[in-house]
Amino acid sequence: MQLTVWLKEGISAQSKHRSIRSGSCVSTMSDFKCAVNEQNKATELPLLRLGGSVQQNPHMRAFWASTISFFLAFLAWFALAPLALDVAISLKICENQQFPPAQFKTQLAYLKFKSLKTGISYCQYGKNDAKKPTECKPVPADILAKPICNSTVTAGCVSEQEKLQYRPDVLNACVCTPGTDCKQVLSNAGTISVIGTIVVRIAMGTLLERFGCVNCQTGLLLWGSFFIGLAATITTPWSFILIRFLVGVVGATFVTNQVWCSLMFASNVVGTANACAGGWGNLGGGVTQILMVLVLFQPFKAAGMAPDEAWRVAMLVPAVLLFLCAVAIKLLCWDTPTARRFDVAVTGKTQKPSMWDYVEVLKDPKVVLMAMQYSACFGTELAMNNVLATHFRTYFQMKAGDAAALASSFGLMNLFARSLGGILSDKLYLRFGFRGRIWAQFLALFFEAIFLFGFGCVDNSQPWYVALIVLVCFSMFVQMAEGTTYGIVPFMNPKQLPIISALVGAGGNLGAMIAGFAFYGAIDDAILPFKVHGCYVMFFALLSPMLYWPEYGGMFHGPAAGAALSETAPAKELEQETKTAAKEDEGVEVNL
Repeated sequence: MQLTVWLKEGISAQSKHRSIRSGSCVSTMSDFKCAVNEQNKATELPLLRLGGSVQQNPHMRAFWASTISFFLAFLAWFALAPLALDVAISLKICENQQFPPAQFKTQLAYLKFKSLKTGISYCQYGKNDAKKPTECKPVPADILAKPICNSTVTAGCVSEQEKLQYRPDVLNACVCTPGTDCKQVLSNAGTISVIGTIVVRIAMGTLLERFGCVNCQTGLLLWGSFFIGLAATITTPWSFILIRFLVGVVGATFVTNQVWCSLMFASNVVGTANACAGGWGNLGGGVTQILMVLVLFQPFKAAGMAPDEAWRVAMLVPAVLLFLCAVAIKLLCWDTPTARRFDVAVTGKTQKPSMWDYVEVLKDPKVVLMAMQYSACFGTELAMNNVLATHFRTYFQMKAGDAAALASSFGLMNLFARSLGGILSDKLYLRFGFRGRIWAQFLALFFEAIFLFGFGCVDNSQPWYVALIVLVCFSMFVQMAEGTTYGIVPFMNPKQLPIISALVGAGGNLGAMIAGFAFYGAIDDAILPFKVHGCYVMFFALLSPMLYWPEYGGMFHGPAAGAALSETAPAKELEQETKTAAKEDEGVEVNL
């Protein structure tokens, strides 16, 4: 492969050209650090090729800018999640203002949540319904000794329900957990944090067409910087929920992340580029679990700050990071390989952007199905980011730092898992055609559902590391499914790429909202919601055969006879690239 090298830049127009081979095309474009095709899109992903001006290296600047900005946005989005219990205590939502209340280790309140497998319950304190205890109370001295009432024993006995409130086999390990009022605030705040992103993600399609990736990403980061900094002023439950809602808007940075990479990278590597950028961005959801608790909150307390002061000061760190990133993107990046500003003509679209584009796109049921499949993977990840730390801290009775570390393992799988999904999608595409991408999507969702259901089968009678092992396996397939999804999206309707990316991305937030309200908020059990959620994922995995395009084919059928590829379709571009790659035994190039 040869690269044309410009001998002079700026005023001088004299240059010495060499040919550059990219896939099956020959181009005389010379300034680029990456190999490009006829559309000036990079046909390789050289991760460490960072040098050169923005004119020479727009592809990798855009890749790392979209990745880092999404990473920081995710970090800020869920910065309050691992500290939610401490915020709730600071707001005086929980009665005894301690979590866990060490002085109550051998006392039980009403045992509300039970393991479906063993029947073992764990205790709860706080405001309860139906005249249930409102605080931790001592175990009645004689209740464990009394027999259970039945047809032959009617005096000096207690009902089975009364006795099960004070199980001797969990008595010594019992620690009270957040009560109903506290739990409701935490659940609502977590769910509301993903609702705010839905509308913005949908609107991002039109916004990106009008203002471009750089301006949209900069605006979202500045918005997030302001409101995550404002989190330090939270004083009431409603302000806690409102701040999480407003900060959640930064989740729309994901749409820019995917569209930006799709504009910069060619079809043979776009699945890998999208998966790496999205996956490493999602990594922020795992890093924030560690950063906010172990790096900021606990050291601040050790330095002498009160807990109420420590978590507030910690909120200022992501605010500063978002602001600095926004400034850097605005100054250093372009929207497309050859222009500072995006023009919709790049996608082959001729008319001006309008809201009717959404109506046109939604007429295709495959777009709706893809959005719902994304709700089953990315929506699941968002839901897990909100509930895992509290789940480990309460159900498995772990300390705050330990619970945050275990919860972070879910997000940290983004380091490679989402990229693995994109690479798998690209490899199967080169080997089996478009049906390979759909099979990759189905398999990732299928195994995600299996392991999510399995996580719901791990109760607190088993060691915590059993839950961790299942969680890691579950996490890997969640993120792989996200990567395979955006290996398909660029092919669905290339002229409407920003709109489709926005709608599918919004589907992820819709999935998190459904999970938050219908599963983890409405089901009054500690582990049953994970099982129900697993069934939800499996349902949409089994609908994968419905993803069929006459020009591409589907899971079980090839392209329809006589079906022609659109001239703007990525598959048209890759059709020749694949032939060349097969002859020369070249695959997707990801340089380290």
